[in-house]
Amino acid sequence: MARGFSYSSAIAPYLVSSNGFLEPQPKESVMTTKEHAYSENEIAERLARDLPHWRYENGWIRRKFKTHSWKGTLMVINAVGHLAEAAWHHPDIAASYAWVEVKLMTHTAKGITDKDFELARKIEEVVGWRPGKQGGALEGTPENDLRFAYLKYDD
Repeated sequence: MARGFSYSSAIAPYLVSSNGFLEPQPKESVMTTKEHAYSENEIAERLARDLPHWRYENGWIRRKFKTHSWKGTLMVINAVGHLAEAAWHHPDIAASYAWVEVKLMTHTAKGITDKDFELARKIEEVVGWRPGKQGGALEGTPENDLRFAYLKYDD
């Protein structure tokens, strides 16, 4: 997830052989499908409708999560990292003591695609999950004790 490095692009032209080594794929089997990149107007409409805390800037959709501490920052980064790896779509991540910024775009399409919107929605769902607010058996973190606080929610 480091800036400028995409694990998927580094290994995409290779297959794991029966003996466990990376072997070059035949050129015809390398994925060359280009995803549809949305226009700026389409992006603005989708963000307003589905992802109001995200913004479009300089070719990326972005979201800054505010945290209470370094512990919260690391928890957000790890959650996003898990989702990105599971989806095989890797964002750029910038972080400081009390914030994390996630930036998404599809490099192969040179723009914003369904991959970006889908991963952004999943990130919102997981990072923004508040079990104490939704009822049920799970209480969520204690709201009145900052020792346990890690994310500053956007309500």
